[in-house]
Amino acid sequence: MGRHANAEKSLQDQRNILPIGQLLVVFSGLAVSLLICFIDQNGLSVALPTISKELNAQDTISWAGTSSLIANAVCTVLYGRLSDIFGRKSVYISVLILLSVADLLCGLAQNPPMLYVFRALAGIATGGITNMTMIIVSDVVTLEDRGKYQGILGSCVGIGNVIGPFIAAAFVQNASWRDIFYLLTPLAAVSAVVAWFLLPSKMRPESMKSQVKKIDFAGVLTSTIAIVFILIPISGGGLYFQWDSALVISLLTIGGCSFVAFLFTQWKIAFLPMMPLSLFKSSVITTLFLQSFLLGAAYQSLLYYLPLYIQNGRGWSPIQSAICSLPMVCFQSTASIMSGLYMSRFNRYLEVIFFGFSLWCLGIGLTLLWDGNTSKGEIYGILVLIGTGIGCTFQPTLVALQAHSPVAKRAVVISIRNFFRCTGGAVGLAISAAILQADLKKNLPSEYQYLTHSTYALPDQSSIPAADWDIIVNAYVKASHSVFIFQVPLVGICVLACVFIRDRGLRKPEDTKKDDAKEKGEQKDTTASQATTQVDLETTEHEDDNQHDLENQLEKVEKEDQKDDKTEQASTA
Repeated sequence: MGRHANAEKSLQDQRNILPIGQLLVVFSGLAVSLLICFIDQNGLSVALPTISKELNAQDTISWAGTSSLIANAVCTVLYGRLSDIFGRKSVYISVLILLSVADLLCGLAQNPPMLYVFRALAGIATGGITNMTMIIVSDVVTLEDRGKYQGILGSCVGIGNVIGPFIAAAFVQNASWRDIFYLLTPLAAVSAVVAWFLLPSKMRPESMKSQVKKIDFAGVLTSTIAIVFILIPISGGGLYFQWDSALVISLLTIGGCSFVAFLFTQWKIAFLPMMPLSLFKSSVITTLFLQSFLLGAAYQSLLYYLPLYIQNGRGWSPIQSAICSLPMVCFQSTASIMSGLYMSRFNRYLEVIFFGFSLWCLGIGLTLLWDGNTSKGEIYGILVLIGTGIGCTFQPTLVALQAHSPVAKRAVVISIRNFFRCTGGAVGLAISAAILQADLKKNLPSEYQYLTHSTYALPDQSSIPAADWDIIVNAYVKASHSVFIFQVPLVGICVLACVFIRDRGLRKPEDTKKDDAKEKGEQKDTTASQATTQVDLETTEHEDDNQHDLENQLEKVEKEDQKDDKTEQASTA
């Protein structure tokens, strides 16, 4: 671990606290790019049925989202260390350009494989944008004010999640699904140009050869193989692959072995590891990583399967489904901003995280009361609770991680946290899909079992008898209920895990250590001063004793002289 610390000392310090005027300009650009990123990620879901028909990809269209998610997870863990080596500005502009090119290619895709490959490129880019905006904010804002600005970024995530489907629905109904990508392409390109001119950089020029030498190639290779070979069978198991098939078992075995190899490279081989294992020595950091994984699983499961309940279980339209999510997203954005202001004002985060997870857990628990007759008011009220809870957890957990992490590992910690959140989302979606399929198979009539292998789109109601239709709708309500049950313990564990989080305030570990050292130094100086004073007192007392003995001796001599004089006078007389 000592060589890792020495390697991190060779990295350039890219902190650059900006004055408020320049900060607002830079932060606005970062927020807009993050908004574009989440519109790209979540807007496509509404257009998938239309895309599947045009490209004749009804059986495989879910890979448009799966390929992006896997690519996102693969590269998310890399960006922290790459930005340490090549600089924040360079990496940030690169991923914006990549998103612009990838979206353009998605709009030009002529067949399903082309679309899936280009969506994977977009996933690489969106993962980079998400990481780099958070890393750059941590560079240009003090830790004390970071909660406020990270809270605003969290609101952009919520806004992107809700306006993305509306934009996509508008294009699908009035133009073409390709226009969604044609809109995002210039927006990402303009964001890259703006970043080039306005984003400051303290990175000093360094030779490309020396920079490339710092890359952890062994870690890149082993982590990529591990993530791809594990997430592909997890995402497609039960739908595209049988869980007990030789392909799934082989992929999981290779992925598991690669994961072990990745851990070994980070421990013994890597000079500058992407995932420093020393971070996991801290129980607080490990707890926050666990919470990130679980909240990612619960959040993605909710985003994906809430519309399923609303549209298939209640028979509402996609637009009505998007409107139904507005209360959750609005309160998520508001709570994200308010929690950030609270953290910046009081320099605390533990009570915010605990309150958020508790409220989220309560809201998810109340979804178990939903059935086929639940009123819109009840649904909206419960989604308000869930949205408020989510807003109080996403960014505050990130701020807490930064408060417990040394500056040299700050970018890496942000990337690892987002990696756990993204991977948790993939695992949560896979488990939710398996639960949904099992419940549908149990409750659907035999002639409608084919619905479990589709994209969960309901057949035309006019072609199905009324009695069978009621059974199908009720099956989706029960299946959604089972998915909501799965989410409850995920968030519940996050609530319990708050016990292991120690609130040290919004101060860097280095500052705490300096203060401790200063305090110890002051104590040492006080002790030394007291010791010196004691020595001085003892010396003074010793000198006084000597003076007193000398005076006694002189007095004794004088008395003897006087006695001798009297004796001499008597003899003379």
